Amino acid sequence: MKSQVLQFVLGLTLALSSFHAIAAEDPKNLLEESDRARGASKKGVSWTVKLDSVDNGDKSSTTYKVRSHDNNAHVEVTEPARSKGEVLLFNDRTIWFFKPSLKKPVAISARQKLSGQAANGDIASTNYARDYTGKIVGEEKVGGEDCYVLDLKSVGENTTYDAIKYWISKKKKLGVKAEFLSLQGKPLKTAEFKYGNSITLDGKKFDFITEMHLIDAQNKKNTSTMTYTNPKVEVAPASLFNVNNLLR
Repeated sequence: MKSQVLQFVLGLTLALSSFHAIAAEDPKNLLEESDRARGASKKGVSWTVKLDSVDNGDKSSTTYKVRSHDNNAHVEVTEPARSKGEVLLFNDRTIWFFKPSLKKPVAISARQKLSGQAANGDIASTNYARDYTGKIVGEEKVGGEDCYVLDLKSVGENTTYDAIKYWISKKKKLGVKAEFLSLQGKPLKTAEFKYGNSITLDGKKFDFITEMHLIDAQNKKNTSTMTYTNPKVEVAPASLFNVNNLLR
């Protein structure tokens, strides 16, 4: 009997210890740290991203130059040649699309399909700390990495997804996996992340994303892979993020 009581007390102690460890972490801080490795910065950051998609057997590839600053981002197609000059301009949660054949920029949704499994909102810097309220709901291992599991709920209609289940490494504070959900909680697609790049901000070196691999929840053959290269601090002029300048 004493042995059973001791086992119960030990189990309860471990459970409480784990609960307090989770409770000690601030979800918003976790999101801010993980967002930094995916381009969110109050200082100017730029990188190149190549988006390769397979959609019902059809393959496509597009390369973008991304320049981000705080809540703004300028995303320009550099390849293929037929699409050069196309721009996605992010002003906070408003996204503008422009190409040379248009008379003026067009407002588009972050949720609209960009290519394959990638939505418009996936191509620029990630700012989950701004766009979602987060709650730590548990701990799991992903690829041998101890992770916090967070439930993220959208704060408004202009976010890319209604809800996200997000796994953040406890040690590295990096997002390693995500499950994107509909308003009803239905899985739309999953994402896996790799970090092999780095960037230096305020004299400190941080990890930066190398790859985001998206998989359709209904058809796993439909995928999109975003490959990130050449991340660096680059302060772009404010005029770059002014929608009125897209026509110039």
